[in-house]
Amino acid sequence: MTAVSSPSDANTKPLVQARNVHKSFDQLEVLKGIDLDIMPGEVVAVLGPSGSGKSTFLRCINHLEDIQQGYIEVDGEQIGYRVKNDRLEKLSQNGIARQRRKIGMVFQQFNLYPHMTVLQNIIEAPVGVHRESRKDAIENAKRLLERVGLSEKANAYPRQLSGGQQQRVAIARALAIKPKLMLFDEPTSALDPELVGEVLATMRDLAKQGLTMIVVTHEISFAREAADRVVFMDGGVIVEQGKPQDVIGNPQHPRTQAFLSRFL
Repeated sequence: MTAVSSPSDANTKPLVQARNVHKSFDQLEVLKGIDLDIMPGEVVAVLGPSGSGKSTFLRCINHLEDIQQGYIEVDGEQIGYRVKNDRLEKLSQNGIARQRRKIGMVFQQFNLYPHMTVLQNIIEAPVGVHRESRKDAIENAKRLLERVGLSEKANAYPRQLSGGQQQRVAIARALAIKPKLMLFDEPTSALDPELVGEVLATMRDLAKQGLTMIVVTHEISFAREAADRVVFMDGGVIVEQGKPQDVIGNPQHPRTQAFLSRFL
């Protein structure tokens, strides 16, 4: 991998800074030089057709995937690497786990532990990984369940919940580590249509509260109403980005126009 560390501008410092990010799977180049800054408190919706690299880019931010070129910084730290003796050195798994404490991620599938209650699912990482006291973790989990509208489900098991409820628990679980950044990878795509609204409502509330969010989604209404910025990707590159009213309401690039014409 070739990569460089980057200087940070203290006056206008992005929470996320991606520069010239390339990612390939064998001979297939999925990301072809992504440059993107995300400012603290910003909500960015990432749109694009299947296979455009959206989810891969999100996974690279959390170092669930290695990149072959470029760098990604979160909160001033280069994800997955450190500079030692003027050379890049890959972090240990413990070092990567430490970096991930800043980043919460919600996936398409809910990935809840089926043998644990809702409350146990939420406190698992704070207690087991981050060494938070069980008492504090439980108090925080109860606050989070109230925040996502599921206070009465603390002792339920995932099989007793609807898909929408499970995804809201997954959001609470991601928030339990008190992240600076939340990543959402098509969080409503596995839900029945009638359950999508409750998850999007929870995400809208998070956006209003100033949480920095990057949301890969096909929910155009969410992107239009809740995002500060819309990024359209296709073919492993960022084709167009800007305010929702501009990118969704008046797209300039033919690829963006063609994609949005299927939804609007």
